[in-house]
Amino acid sequence: MRTAHRVETVRAAEAALMARLPEGALMRRAAAGLAAACCSLLGMGRVYGARVVLLVGSGDNGGDALYAGARLARRGAGVTAVLLGARAHEAGLAALRAAGGRVTGPHDDPYEALAGADLVLDGITGIGGRGGLRPDAVPLARAARGSDAVVVAVDLPSGVDADTGEVTGEALRADATITFGTYKPGLLVDPAREYAGALRLVDIGLGATLPSVPDLEALQHEDVARLLPVPAAESDKYRRGVVGLVAGSARYPGAAVLAVSGALRGGAGAVRYVGPAGEAVIAAHPETLVHAGPPDKAGRVQAWVAGPGLGEGPGVSLALEQLLVTDVPVLVDADGLRGLTPEAVRGRSAPTLLTPHAGEAAALLGVAREEVEAGRLAAVRELAARYGATVLLKGSTTLICAPDPGTPVRVNPTGTSWLATAGTGDVLSGLAGSLLAAGLPPLDALSAAAYLHGLSARRASQGTAPISAADVAAGLPGAWRDVMG
Repeated sequence: MRTAHRVETVRAAEAALMARLPEGALMRRAAAGLAAACCSLLGMGRVYGARVVLLVGSGDNGGDALYAGARLARRGAGVTAVLLGARAHEAGLAALRAAGGRVTGPHDDPYEALAGADLVLDGITGIGGRGGLRPDAVPLARAARGSDAVVVAVDLPSGVDADTGEVTGEALRADATITFGTYKPGLLVDPAREYAGALRLVDIGLGATLPSVPDLEALQHEDVARLLPVPAAESDKYRRGVVGLVAGSARYPGAAVLAVSGALRGGAGAVRYVGPAGEAVIAAHPETLVHAGPPDKAGRVQAWVAGPGLGEGPGVSLALEQLLVTDVPVLVDADGLRGLTPEAVRGRSAPTLLTPHAGEAAALLGVAREEVEAGRLAAVRELAARYGATVLLKGSTTLICAPDPGTPVRVNPTGTSWLATAGTGDVLSGLAGSLLAAGLPPLDALSAAAYLHGLSARRASQGTAPISAADVAAGLPGAWRDVMG
């Protein structure tokens, strides 16, 4: 599992560790890992003679870059430091000069060094930076990005917000980011994630001083494998979980079919479908238990999913009202989110799950869509707190947040832009509903569903081919097998 911690937490952990270490030892640890990563990126046989440019700010990130540059210079690289402030880390500068590195003077042209660089280290600003790059740093950052060099961010790309993932000004887009001690939330959350490139974590010994509960976490295969339900010898369809789906309409019967597909391929013992698209559902999935409605007459379920393709009308509100008074988990998606109020959700005794995209989240919060997309982490936290629900915010980074503020937000690492096609959200809803019905807690059900959903899309597209929602649903058993090994 990848875990991320806020700047305040990282600084406290670093201070506690530095109190037990010789002065400068922690920075030299970080620089050693940074230099090793740069050697790997250059190719072990290409370090000698490589041209490396350091963009050095006045903070500790600049010191990390200088010490790493000194190590590269001792291995035969030609290293030039470009200072972007009136001061720089003195010990780091001394180490670089002692190793044979250069520091540009007031009459040197830094753009000439960038033009021929093989690798650029971005040590302009660190985890404390806010609001984008300073105007005087922007031309150099653009030149670095426009060069043929590999751009490596030191701990965090300069100009992005470490805590939120927001990018409110200009930032330097990296090919790779070498981060220290723990991941920072902004490295895992868009839009900042797109600036980070490939991520590598360097262990500098912070583990013992960081709190055991992170701010963000990203599940990996083994984490999801521990969550997924596997039938036992005594299992029957009720023990495996029966999920109810209120979905589809005369206009959107396909939404019902796709949601049922997701639920069946998500391991549900049985699926009860309620709605007007029964004929289409039975034609695609004859094992489905179809009922015309209302939901409270459909039979026993362990979880409900409501919303995909319902359209508009009084029947939608009535069906949702019936579901929200039940004592089983209810997942609300798509059209079911329209007009939903915090009061309707917070009074429930059973869990409620909401799965909006950015536009639906904006409507629920009463803000502009652009505000949600720019501050995804803040938006999902606010939704979970306001509605007292577990929220999955879809988008370029899928985030899952429980209503308990002490629970880490989860970020899904398997998402792909090929999921940006109609109907994939319906598949996700059905899949999550099946895991809820199997007994997974809301946060785990949404996390595992998002992981399998993204993995299935990646498998279907192989990274380069267009796919449909039906392809994603069909690929779920294969994604499940991949995770379970």
